Amino acid sequence: MGPESGGTEGARSFRWLRWLARPSARLVSTSVLATLAVIFATPASGGTGTLAARIARVVGLGSAPAHNGKPFGGTPAVGALFTTSDGQLGTHFCTASVVSSPHGDLLVTAAHCVTGRQGTIAFVPGYANGNAPYDVWYVSRVFTDQAWNTSASQDDDVAFLEVRQNGASTPIEDVTGAEELGIGLPPVGLTQVIGYPNGASEPVICQTWTKAFGATQLEFDCGGYPDGTSGGPFLINADQATGQGTVTGVIGGYEQGGDDPAVSYAARLGDNIGALYKTAEADS
Repeated sequence: MGPESGGTEGARSFRWLRWLARPSARLVSTSVLATLAVIFATPASGGTGTLAARIARVVGLGSAPAHNGKPFGGTPAVGALFTTSDGQLGTHFCTASVVSSPHGDLLVTAAHCVTGRQGTIAFVPGYANGNAPYDVWYVSRVFTDQAWNTSASQDDDVAFLEVRQNGASTPIEDVTGAEELGIGLPPVGLTQVIGYPNGASEPVICQTWTKAFGATQLEFDCGGYPDGTSGGPFLINADQATGQGTVTGVIGGYEQGGDDPAVSYAARLGDNIGALYKTAEADS
C-alpha cells in the first residue's frame, strides 16, 4: 500500500472525501449522503462505488469490512522483502512471491516497492516469527516496464526480481515451488491475498471475491492490509496443501495498492506485464 497517486478524477474525488471529513460537513443530512453514494456508485464513474463506501465510513454511516485478513504461518512461495546492512537483514517492507519460470529464479512484486531503493534487497520465502525456513535469497536484477520507469503508470506497477542464494546454484523454485502467472484472466474470481504488514511477525491471508475497478485494475475488499503488504499476490485456485496458485495481480496499481487497509488494488496482468515477464525470463 502506498501514498495517494490517482489521476485527475481520483484527486478530485478525494477532495470531496477530505471535505466530508471536516466537522462542518458532518451537518450534511443522511439523505444527501445517500444521494451522493448513489451518484458515486454508478458504473460510469470507474470504481467510485468504493469511494461511496469510504465516504460512509468517514461520516460514521458505514460498517466494518465483511472480511478481515488473519495472521497465519506462511506459505513457501510467498515471502517478505527485507532491507540489508553489512550482510544482515534489516526490516521487511514489502511482499513478493516466486513465479514459475524456465530458470526458476524469478519473483513478482509491485514496482513501487523496488523503485529508487538503495542497497541489496533480500527475500525470505515463508518468513514467520523470525524464521527463514527456506533460507535467504538476494535480488540480483530488477525488471520494470518502460511505462512505469517514465511515468509511474499505475497499470504497470509490477516488477519481476531475479534472485540468487550466496554460494549456491540451486534456483529458488526448486526449493519453494512457484505460483503460475495468469495473464489476461477475467477480473472477477474467488481470490486469496497474502501480505506482510510492516512490523508484523507473520503474514496475513484473506479470501474473497475480486471485482473490476475500471478497465485495468482489480479491487479486493478485505481488512488488515496496511503498508508492507504491497506486492502481495492475488491468487486464484490456490492448492490447500502447497499454497500454490495462479497470480492475477499484486497489491499495487491504483494509489499504489490503496490508502485504506480494507480496500486493496492491483493492476490487471495484461499484455504489457506478459511482455515484461518474457523479458525477465529471457534475461535472467
